[in-house]
Amino acid sequence: MDPDLKQAADARFDEALAASGARDPRDFFRKLLKELRGADRKSYDEAVQYYATELVPSIAERGADPLQAWTAFGLRLAELRAPGRAWAVDATGRRRSYEPPGDAADMILHMPAKPRDRYRPVVVALPTELAPAQRATYDWLVGGRRALREAQPATAG
Repeated sequence: MDPDLKQAADARFDEALAASGARDPRDFFRKLLKELRGADRKSYDEAVQYYATELVPSIAERGADPLQAWTAFGLRLAELRAPGRAWAVDATGRRRSYEPPGDAADMILHMPAKPRDRYRPVVVALPTELAPAQRATYDWLVGGRRALREAQPATAG
Protein backbone atom coordinates (compact mmCIF):
# COMPACT_ATOMS: atom_id res chain seq x y z
CA MET A 1 0.00 0.00 0.00
CA ASP A 2 1.17 3.47 -0.82
CA PRO A 3 2.20 5.12 2.49
CA ASP A 4 1.16 8.56 1.21
CA LEU A 5 -2.32 7.25 0.46
CA LYS A 6 -2.59 5.74 3.93
CA GLN A 7 -1.35 8.96 5.51
CA ALA A 8 -3.93 10.99 3.57
CA ALA A 9 -6.75 8.62 4.58
CA ASP A 10 -5.65 8.68 8.22
CA ALA A 11 -5.50 12.48 8.21
CA ARG A 12 -9.03 12.76 6.77
CA PHE A 13 -10.32 10.25 9.31
CA ASP A 14 -8.64 12.06 12.21
CA GLU A 15 -10.16 15.35 11.01
CA ALA A 16 -13.62 13.77 10.79
CA LEU A 17 -13.26 12.33 14.29
CA ALA A 18 -12.22 15.70 15.69
CA ALA A 19 -14.99 17.58 13.90
CA SER A 20 -17.73 15.16 14.92
CA GLY A 21 -16.53 14.24 18.39
CA ALA A 22 -17.09 10.61 17.41
CA ARG A 23 -15.16 7.86 19.12
CA ASP A 24 -12.27 6.28 17.27
CA PRO A 25 -13.24 2.67 16.46
CA ARG A 26 -9.79 1.53 15.34
CA ASP A 27 -8.91 -0.16 18.65
CA PHE A 28 -12.07 -2.27 18.42
CA PHE A 29 -11.21 -3.18 14.87
CA ARG A 30 -7.59 -4.06 15.64
CA LYS A 31 -8.85 -6.55 18.21
CA LEU A 32 -11.18 -8.06 15.63
CA LEU A 33 -8.36 -8.32 13.11
CA LYS A 34 -6.14 -10.03 15.66
CA GLU A 35 -8.93 -12.47 16.48
CA LEU A 36 -9.50 -13.17 12.78
CA ARG A 37 -5.80 -13.72 12.17
CA GLY A 38 -5.75 -16.45 14.80
CA ALA A 39 -9.08 -18.07 13.96
CA ASP A 40 -9.57 -17.74 10.20
CA ARG A 41 -6.59 -16.72 8.09
CA LYS A 42 -8.68 -16.50 4.90
CA SER A 43 -11.09 -14.00 6.50
CA TYR A 44 -8.17 -12.06 7.94
CA ASP A 45 -6.53 -11.82 4.51
CA GLU A 46 -9.85 -10.69 3.02
CA ALA A 47 -10.16 -7.96 5.65
CA VAL A 48 -6.61 -6.72 5.09
CA GLN A 49 -7.19 -6.73 1.33
CA TYR A 50 -10.40 -4.69 1.77
CA TYR A 51 -8.55 -2.22 3.99
CA ALA A 52 -5.79 -1.72 1.41
CA THR A 53 -7.83 -1.75 -1.79
CA GLU A 54 -11.17 -0.28 -0.71
CA LEU A 55 -11.16 1.52 2.64
CA VAL A 56 -8.01 3.63 2.31
CA PRO A 57 -8.48 4.57 -1.37
CA SER A 58 -12.17 5.37 -0.85
CA ILE A 59 -11.25 7.94 1.81
CA ALA A 60 -8.00 9.29 0.33
CA GLU A 61 -8.85 9.34 -3.38
CA ARG A 62 -12.61 9.06 -3.84
CA GLY A 63 -13.73 11.43 -1.10
CA ALA A 64 -15.85 8.92 0.84
CA ASP A 65 -17.06 10.06 4.23
CA PRO A 66 -14.37 8.67 6.56
CA LEU A 67 -16.76 7.87 9.41
CA GLN A 68 -19.12 5.97 7.14
CA ALA A 69 -16.25 4.17 5.42
CA TRP A 70 -14.82 3.00 8.75
CA THR A 71 -18.27 1.90 9.92
CA ALA A 72 -18.64 -0.16 6.75
CA PHE A 73 -15.21 -1.68 7.39
CA GLY A 74 -16.19 -2.52 10.97
CA LEU A 75 -19.36 -4.22 9.76
CA ARG A 76 -17.34 -6.20 7.24
CA LEU A 77 -14.91 -7.33 9.95
CA ALA A 78 -17.76 -8.35 12.23
CA GLU A 79 -19.47 -10.26 9.44
CA LEU A 80 -16.24 -12.10 8.60
CA ARG A 81 -15.94 -13.07 12.27
CA ALA A 82 -19.52 -14.31 12.63
CA PRO A 83 -22.40 -13.81 10.20
CA GLY A 84 -25.15 -11.69 11.66
CA ARG A 85 -26.98 -8.42 11.49
CA ALA A 86 -26.24 -4.77 12.26
CA TRP A 87 -28.45 -2.91 14.72
CA ALA A 88 -28.65 0.72 15.74
CA VAL A 89 -29.46 1.34 19.40
CA ASP A 90 -30.80 4.81 20.14
CA ALA A 91 -30.53 6.78 23.39
CA THR A 92 -33.70 5.18 24.76
CA GLY A 93 -32.33 1.67 24.21
CA ARG A 94 -34.60 0.88 21.28
CA ARG A 95 -33.03 -1.04 18.45
CA ARG A 96 -33.70 -0.95 14.75
CA SER A 97 -31.92 -2.30 11.70
CA TYR A 98 -28.87 -0.21 10.90
CA GLU A 99 -29.15 1.64 7.61
CA PRO A 100 -26.23 3.77 6.41
CA PRO A 101 -25.38 6.50 7.08
CA GLY A 102 -27.11 6.06 10.42
CA ASP A 103 -27.37 8.58 13.24
CA ALA A 104 -24.28 9.76 15.13
CA ALA A 105 -26.24 9.47 18.39
CA ASP A 106 -26.78 5.73 17.88
CA MET A 107 -24.63 2.86 19.07
CA ILE A 108 -24.08 0.44 16.18
CA LEU A 109 -23.72 -3.24 17.09
CA HIS A 110 -23.22 -6.29 14.91
CA MET A 111 -25.19 -9.16 16.43
CA PRO A 112 -24.09 -12.68 15.51
CA ALA A 113 -26.85 -14.73 13.89
CA LYS A 114 -26.31 -17.43 16.50
CA PRO A 115 -25.99 -15.43 19.73
CA ARG A 116 -25.46 -18.54 21.80
CA ASP A 117 -22.19 -19.12 19.94
CA ARG A 118 -18.96 -18.07 21.57
CA TYR A 119 -19.15 -14.67 19.92
CA ARG A 120 -20.53 -11.59 21.60
CA PRO A 121 -21.91 -8.64 19.63
CA VAL A 122 -19.30 -6.37 18.11
CA VAL A 123 -19.24 -2.63 18.68
CA VAL A 124 -19.00 -0.94 15.31
CA ALA A 125 -19.69 2.67 16.30
CA LEU A 126 -20.38 4.54 19.52
CA PRO A 127 -21.82 8.00 20.07
CA THR A 128 -19.68 10.58 21.82
CA GLU A 129 -21.42 9.75 25.09
CA LEU A 130 -23.51 6.68 25.80
CA ALA A 131 -26.99 7.37 27.15
CA PRO A 132 -27.87 5.26 30.22
CA ALA A 133 -29.94 2.84 28.13
CA GLN A 134 -27.09 2.46 25.63
CA ARG A 135 -24.62 1.90 28.48
CA ALA A 136 -26.87 -0.83 29.91
CA THR A 137 -27.20 -2.44 26.46
CA TYR A 138 -23.43 -2.28 25.96
CA ASP A 139 -22.71 -3.72 29.41
CA TRP A 140 -25.20 -6.55 28.96
CA LEU A 141 -24.59 -7.57 25.34
CA VAL A 142 -20.96 -6.65 24.71
CA GLY A 143 -19.47 -6.77 28.19
CA GLY A 144 -21.45 -9.73 29.47
CA ARG A 145 -22.45 -7.96 32.69
CA ARG A 146 -25.54 -9.28 34.38
CA ALA A 147 -26.05 -6.35 36.75
CA LEU A 148 -26.44 -2.64 36.16
CA ARG A 149 -23.58 -0.34 37.04
CA GLU A 150 -23.96 1.85 40.05
CA ALA A 151 -25.49 5.20 39.17
CA GLN A 152 -22.86 7.91 38.92
CA PRO A 153 -23.44 10.81 41.33
CA ALA A 154 -24.40 14.07 39.72
CA THR A 155 -21.66 16.67 39.73
CA ALA A 156 -22.28 20.18 40.91
CA GLY A 157 -21.74 22.57 38.19
